[in-house]
Amino acid sequence: MRIAFMGTPDFAVPVLEALCEKHEVVCVYCQAPKEAGRGQKIVKSPVQFFAESKGIEVRTPKSLRSAEEQEKFAALKADVSIVAAYGLILPKAVIEACPLGCLNVHGSLLPRWRGAAPLQRAIEAGDEKTGITIMQVVEALDAGAMYKKGEITIDKDMTFGRLHDEMAQLGAALMLEVLDELQNIQPEPQDEALVTYAAKVDKSEAKLDFNNPAESLERKIRAFNPYPGAYFEYENERFKVLRAEVAAGQGRPGEILCGQGNLIISCGEKALQILEIQRQGKKAMPIADLLRGFSFKSGTVL
Repeated sequence: MRIAFMGTPDFAVPVLEALCEKHEVVCVYCQAPKEAGRGQKIVKSPVQFFAESKGIEVRTPKSLRSAEEQEKFAALKADVSIVAAYGLILPKAVIEACPLGCLNVHGSLLPRWRGAAPLQRAIEAGDEKTGITIMQVVEALDAGAMYKKGEITIDKDMTFGRLHDEMAQLGAALMLEVLDELQNIQPEPQDEALVTYAAKVDKSEAKLDFNNPAESLERKIRAFNPYPGAYFEYENERFKVLRAEVAAGQGRPGEILCGQGNLIISCGEKALQILEIQRQGKKAMPIADLLRGFSFKSGTVL
């Protein structure tokens, strides 16, 4: 099967890799290289790196809305186009260019969590499970009919980073299954009454608000690990919290309740015991390691 692939970040690489093993990927579309790091060097996306290593043509248009770009896409004569975290809006002409349609690897069990950050929002909301949906691409956001779903359990230690990696592998496997069965699958429409939206994560959300219950803050810490990283500020220094658990103890919201070799912070309900932390400009470490050479003053309100 001739495939036009559209994706940009790490999440899309396992899908592209799986497709290359069983099908002919005739072209890869991804977002253009961007300046990054202190030197502002131009950095290619993970998908571009992988595609170029396989000798596949890579295109990085800023938009697909022009007639010229749409004609170039149609000239590929691909049987199907496959999208995985591409990051650009697809116009109708591109969506409908391939005879077998345009399929998307979406990181949730639709219709729950349409939108930009379904993995983070599922963890943050306390969902017990999530998964991958292979769906038709339509002009409305993540609203297309569904071909196949696969579930992943969100356990009590699940972070965004671990969920991301498991979902990427599941997405690759499901997409291959769908392509094998494509002619015989009748896609199922989504129930609009069950739709929820996963808003893009804003960096301003990462600062921990200790007026909230400890349970919700613990979920946020996992949902934002490793990016953007939940944090608090102490004496004008930022401390990123990578792992924590709900603990007994109560004081004013944000009050530091220190114990022997640990750090406990009072919340709106219950308290949060910090287990792994990253001091600004330093490596992540267990809280006990930090407290060997640093102390938080009990009674301080963050």
